[in-house]
Amino acid sequence: MDLALYSLVVLIWGTTWIALKWQLGIVPIPLSIAYRFALAAIVLFALLAWKRDARRPPAGALGLIAAQGLCLFCLNFVCFLNASLTVPSGLVAVVFSTSTLWNALLAKLILRRAIAPQVIAGGALGLIGLLLLFWPQVAGHERSAAMLGGLAWALSGTLCFSSGNLLSSAMQARGLKPAQTNAWGMAFGALLLLAFCLASGTPFAFDPSPRYVGALLYLALPGSVIGFTAYLTLVGRLGPERAAYCTVLFPVVALNVSALFEDYHWSASALAGLALVMLGNVLVFRRKPPRPAHAAR
Repeated sequence: MDLALYSLVVLIWGTTWIALKWQLGIVPIPLSIAYRFALAAIVLFALLAWKRDARRPPAGALGLIAAQGLCLFCLNFVCFLNASLTVPSGLVAVVFSTSTLWNALLAKLILRRAIAPQVIAGGALGLIGLLLLFWPQVAGHERSAAMLGGLAWALSGTLCFSSGNLLSSAMQARGLKPAQTNAWGMAFGALLLLAFCLASGTPFAFDPSPRYVGALLYLALPGSVIGFTAYLTLVGRLGPERAAYCTVLFPVVALNVSALFEDYHWSASALAGLALVMLGNVLVFRRKPPRPAHAAR
């Protein structure tokens, strides 16, 4: 079951990158994100009502849900879309994939959870592999103030994402289900973004083109309703450190999509990077063998 959820997240989030790219255009970034999560929240609430599982979260959890909405369904996507305006998508993917290590570090600092050595080793191998995968794109981009600003946006989005992971883990430890907290969190994130657009005078616009609408539907339904529910379920089951390794694997899916639609060509360094990513995946999920009975004496 965990493997199926893990594969589903990697497949869905590995293909959402092109839909995110199609969102950039005449619609302001905060408004596009608000449309996405407003639609996703409506669908989640409808599904919960159909399953007769719709309920108001306990009062003590409302602050955590609001914080999760701010981190996962608002600020992180504002950061990533702003980063992609000035930074190559490959470099944004490399920065985002450090969430494996940030999740482990934050879990240690906040949840007092021990960091498994193989998680750190696997995460490091995965990041080296990603650098090899995207090295031509990264090396060919000149250093500039705009690029540094974009990297700051990408790192800020990654920290927001990791913080949201820990918030979800804490709520699941209290017995709250990801589908319920996601529905409320997405609604909060969308309302916050709409309020920001009103307060800042952001022009309300919508792109009726098939490409924009198709991207919006894909991001809202598979990308948010299915992807976030599956991913945060893994956070509860595997812990935020192991679950976040999805972020290392989905750029590999994105490259294969790029090979189909954008004439991306695999190179020797890219294949070596792919091998390191796969090895890192094995390390992250390797379980320690049980201690022999005599060793416990």
